[in-house]
Amino acid sequence: MKVAEFSFDLPDELVAQFPPDERGASRLLVLDRRTGGVTHSTIRDLARFLNPGDLTVFNDTRVFPARLIGEREPGGGAVEVMLVSRIDDERWEALVHPGQRMRPGRRVRFERGGRTLHGEVLEERFFGRRLVRFWTDDAGTVTDAIEAIGHIPLPPYIKRPDLDLDRDRYQTVFARDAGSIAAPTAGLHFTDAILRSLDDAGVERATITLHVGYGTFKPVRATEVEEHTVDAERYAISEGASSRINAALESGRRIIVVGTTTTRALESAAARGGGRVESGSAETELFIHPGHRFLVSGGLITNFHLPASSLLMLVAAFAGRESVLSAYREAVQQRYRFYSYGDAMLVL
Repeated sequence: MKVAEFSFDLPDELVAQFPPDERGASRLLVLDRRTGGVTHSTIRDLARFLNPGDLTVFNDTRVFPARLIGEREPGGGAVEVMLVSRIDDERWEALVHPGQRMRPGRRVRFERGGRTLHGEVLEERFFGRRLVRFWTDDAGTVTDAIEAIGHIPLPPYIKRPDLDLDRDRYQTVFARDAGSIAAPTAGLHFTDAILRSLDDAGVERATITLHVGYGTFKPVRATEVEEHTVDAERYAISEGASSRINAALESGRRIIVVGTTTTRALESAAARGGGRVESGSAETELFIHPGHRFLVSGGLITNFHLPASSLLMLVAAFAGRESVLSAYREAVQQRYRFYSYGDAMLVL
């Protein structure tokens, strides 16, 4: 299948640059994957589209301020460091810009709000990455300093600097375990009131954790869909969550998966477990595209994704390429907001 078959026209002004004025105010496009029919609603009315006994599964990862902006030592000169993966308490694998000036042995200093963090490049690694060691001047930990000094790593299609509001709004209300450099954006729409409305409707809830990595922004550069690969991401599923998910599967109840990250984790865990979702921690490199046989997902809540992206291909695998692209054209016509801070889509 050609990657070009997943393209669509999207006006720039529909790419949301800010969250809605109020969390929970997003629009909701509901797609019936059997008929291709579309219904327009709001995320606050989600419960009326679900059934008592449905199980919703969320990703409770927490975004941390992974973008550090500092100066080279000595001599000055701006440096930007994007933390990609934690090695231990002091060392991180990171993307560094400008890379050509940050060879092994080079140092950088970050300051913000009265806190200081130092870094030294230890190694050059593949794809422009660096191994960087960090330390502080005070008794505080490197983790605490990163939390205080770092900036929220907004996606590249948000064409503005991060603001204080992003520390709250680029985070789900149920975020728990820090480790992501991008939000599981389908979860951004939910408020405590919306979660209570699901409880009141008899819709059950479970949470798993998948830490979203920098690869979520990786473009599909291949011509053929099957030639693309996705970067590995770490996930964890507790015994309690796996028990609830497997009980729903065994009783034939519908599992509504909130987000593409949750989908990849559950489908990977079910493949490892021969159809049952295994508990524990693992990595997934699963690339879901048309032809994938879903083992867990009976419904999907997601945002509107980039043209020709792996995330759009995942949605198309679940609902059918033609139905999804038709729904996307309808969303463009109806002026839905797209991408991380955009509106939501429910596929049933």
